[in-house]
Amino acid sequence: MSFRFIHTADLHLDSPLTSLALRNAELGELVRGATRKALERIVDLAITEAVDALIIAGDLYDGSQTSMATALFLMEQMRRLEAAGIRVFLIRGNHDAQSQITRELTFPPNVHVFDGRGKPVRAGILASGREIHVHGISFAHPHAPASLLPGFRAPVPDAVNIGLMHTSLAGASRHDPYAPVGIADLAAHGFDYWALGHIHQRRVHLEKPWIVMPGNPQGRDINEGGPKGVTLATVEDDGTITCAAHPVAVALFERLSIDLSGIDDWHGMLDRAEAVLAEARAEAGGAHLVARLALAGATPLAWRLRRDEDLLTAELQNLAASLGECWIEAVELAVSAPLAAAGADAGPLAELSRLVREDVVGNHAYREELRETLADLLRQLPKEARGLLAADEAAEEALLHDLALQGADAVLARLGGENAGA
Repeated sequence: MSFRFIHTADLHLDSPLTSLALRNAELGELVRGATRKALERIVDLAITEAVDALIIAGDLYDGSQTSMATALFLMEQMRRLEAAGIRVFLIRGNHDAQSQITRELTFPPNVHVFDGRGKPVRAGILASGREIHVHGISFAHPHAPASLLPGFRAPVPDAVNIGLMHTSLAGASRHDPYAPVGIADLAAHGFDYWALGHIHQRRVHLEKPWIVMPGNPQGRDINEGGPKGVTLATVEDDGTITCAAHPVAVALFERLSIDLSGIDDWHGMLDRAEAVLAEARAEAGGAHLVARLALAGATPLAWRLRRDEDLLTAELQNLAASLGECWIEAVELAVSAPLAAAGADAGPLAELSRLVREDVVGNHAYREELRETLADLLRQLPKEARGLLAADEAAEEALLHDLALQGADAVLARLGGENAGA
């Protein structure tokens, strides 16, 4: 008889919306309730698959925002698992440590919350007589600057050992350092499966032993895009482990690029956008698609798209609505006016474009003036938001270059449109 478990992490139940672009009330409500629905789907999957355990590698809550209503909802789901005879093993992550109600909850008997001592718990036994032991360490504070690995005990001999850890590993973008540890160090510890949490993108780092970061089961904004789900693992009688990803997300965030090169009329633009959206909608499966569209390419429509951006957004939103369970989170324009071939008859607009790119964009004085403007903007932003725009000097240079080109394209597109009928 095998032992089966679901591995998840970073549910961040009832976390507030982090995207300022979610201005549509209906869409906002969908995303706001998505974390709860994702947990319900996880519990549904556990019951349907008749797994032996649900393993949660930290951050059930979303820090100090957690309400008692959130806790009561969580308890309801844990009792569903208890009624199905499914055990739950969980550790507290950095956001759980910030929660004011974490220590006040009394879970049903099927739920084991690991403390900071790393004591293993017997979770089951295979038909071969080999036992399954789960190890975990919770952290009581929102910061863990040192590795938690030394706190874990050695593997239980002649058993299958599963370890739970909330960690940033060697570091990841958009994630603060938390209990840093190397993949090689985890592999050398001797456990058969490391159930990790904290980083919101799924990744299987190793298969022997299994070192799995499942990602969060529900993205919360456009920066947490792509498929989201959980890992279903099966431990066979001989101790071998197989894993499969299962989608559970209610809303799927995606950045979609629409190339308008060669498109010269409004209906053609909408047809191309519909084709891209329809394909992405089909790939989203049973999840709502929440898309940020980036329109790019050289097109005679550039000037009109920029001039009538409000109309463009409304038409694309209507188009998405017609596809069903499809939403436009934002529309970005990176289009440019097509330029005539270089030569004597290239025209003044083509010459102006060449001068801007060759003599203005790279000009030191212009860049310094642009840099000062960017510095003024950054000073008005919260400290934690500044790094999202310009994390280092190289990122700042790239941002300045992109801004200069986008500004030039916007001006040239309008000039081209205004002179088109001259």
